[in-house]
Amino acid sequence: MTDRRTFIKTSLLGASASMLGWGGRLRAGAVQPSMPAATVRVASTWDFGIAANQAAWRILGSGGHALDAVEAGARVPEADLKNHSVGKGGYPDRDGHVTLDASIMDADGNCGAVAAIEHIAHPISVARRVMERTPHVLLVGEGALQFALEQGFEKEQLLTPEAEQAWHEWSKQARYQPSINSEVHDYGASGVPGGAHNHDTIGMLALDAQGRLAGACTTSGMAWKLHGRVGDSPIIGAGLYVDGEIGAATSTGVGEEVIRNAGSFLVVELMRQGRTPTEACKEAVLRIVSKRPKASKTLQVGFLAMNRAGEIGAWAIQHGFSYAVSDAKKQDSLIPAQSVYTTSYS
Repeated sequence: MTDRRTFIKTSLLGASASMLGWGGRLRAGAVQPSMPAATVRVASTWDFGIAANQAAWRILGSGGHALDAVEAGARVPEADLKNHSVGKGGYPDRDGHVTLDASIMDADGNCGAVAAIEHIAHPISVARRVMERTPHVLLVGEGALQFALEQGFEKEQLLTPEAEQAWHEWSKQARYQPSINSEVHDYGASGVPGGAHNHDTIGMLALDAQGRLAGACTTSGMAWKLHGRVGDSPIIGAGLYVDGEIGAATSTGVGEEVIRNAGSFLVVELMRQGRTPTEACKEAVLRIVSKRPKASKTLQVGFLAMNRAGEIGAWAIQHGFSYAVSDAKKQDSLIPAQSVYTTSYS
């Protein structure tokens, strides 16, 4: 017969096991172990992340919400006509259509995305409307455009004269072979703008003064892609993933490889298991390389991660990937990511 003391002891042990769940890990809703105080920060992929961070920091620095910060930051490269891989200045697909993809996510798992949307300059803001005003996560193509127009976004021509000229030049050869750290060929004497600043995606991660994480990702995708092609950027768990209890991650590079490995979700789950942001990004990159060792020598994938304490890390397959970080101590800091290969195979 069980006495009262034994019953109470057994009940307490059972409650502790229930909180921890299998393997001793805290289940959702359980009290989390203490972590270092969060640092208000924003991080973005590539050099054009510096300008994006500046816009985001104006919100974070005044105590604003991380979600507002990443949306404001992502809108900067979307409006930059010199950026041929994001937003308005993006290069078209092989049929001459500029199609844009974007996603946004907050710490509570709320998320929204649009894919293959045309005629809208700021897909990141449409993605947020999908998140906040519909029961859905992802709208695509004509349906995404219809929704955007219903929400008051203006329809406009996104194919700029410079992008159209580049498309006509490409059409003479019609050769599709994305190069490392750039989705535009070097045409040499053809006069087509080179790919030095065409990095295909901006991913942003932010942590605000209240400890709230958020992320955003926006792109025009690979130049000269098949019409209708969608990469990882608008796919939650691939191009972007946020878990307010653990951290956030985003990706850049060849989206097909990121999708195959649920890349950003993988990075966050590795942080959940105890890896630092840098360690998690490295392991996710190595998983891609191990699965496709030959192909990985001629393609780029990079991951950027932030945990809920504000620690940031990144890793890439090829050298050349960099990320921008801003906080109260550092502004406009551009950091080269570590990589598997230190010499390009392209």
